[in-house]
Amino acid sequence: MAARLCALLKNAWAKEPVLVVSFFIGSLTVILPPIGPYFKYSVTINEATSYNYTVPVCHDGNMPDVPSHPQKPQGPCLEWLKNL
Repeated sequence: MAARLCALLKNAWAKEPVLVVSFFIGSLTVILPPIGPYFKYSVTINEATSYNYTVPVCHDGNMPDVPSHPQKPQGPCLEWLKNL
């Protein structure tokens, strides 16, 4: 199996080196980001970002499902980002 793969790569490199290099670079763009140093921080920031944005509502007392005061955001705090 490894010998056939090696022969395929050698043949492809001999015929179309530009395609081989482009596939190699394309595979690196898929593999490297999760290994990179900023991946952990981007995941943490995305988890802390709220996707529920408050909408200003004129509260007349007839809407029991709308809170009368803003609530604290849920999820991790971003204080660690200020301390970097």
